[in-house]
Amino acid sequence: MKPSYTEEDVQGALAEVAKGRSVRKACLDWGVPRATLQNRINGHISLKEAHEPFQRLSPVQEQRLTDWILVQEALGRSPTHAQIRALARRILAAKRDAIPLGKRWMAGFIRRNPILKTKKQLRIDSVRVNGATTNIIRPWFQKLEIPVVKAIKPENRWNMDEASIMEG
Repeated sequence: MKPSYTEEDVQGALAEVAKGRSVRKACLDWGVPRATLQNRINGHISLKEAHEPFQRLSPVQEQRLTDWILVQEALGRSPTHAQIRALARRILAAKRDAIPLGKRWMAGFIRRNPILKTKKQLRIDSVRVNGATTNIIRPWFQKLEIPVVKAIKPENRWNMDEASIMEG
């Protein structure tokens, strides 16, 4: 059964206890079992931290893999599960780890990196891909050479609104 509290709830309850609130009241307010909070106060680590040594990829490697997936998604080339597994196998091969990934590795990876759950692959229409010729794209880049556009400070280029366009 999945617990009804989160790690953030536990951390909030621990913070309240550190401020002087009683363990009982912190448990009631945050919905954390008293035994869990008492164990954390006594130095026990979270279940997630306890399972990290058994993961095939380190947290840093998983974060880099997640970042790569997000970059690919931003470029419109979202990787498939098979491609993600292939990259994970390459990372493991670099560590001289030849043991194959488990059949539920992908589900665990997505569960540990919830930002990936909400990503849906956006297909680019073939008309757009085939229509992206040099002759069509070149005029767009020429618009970037307009003095008003060049005058926009670099820190404001991605956060433009109509007011900043009018001021320029």
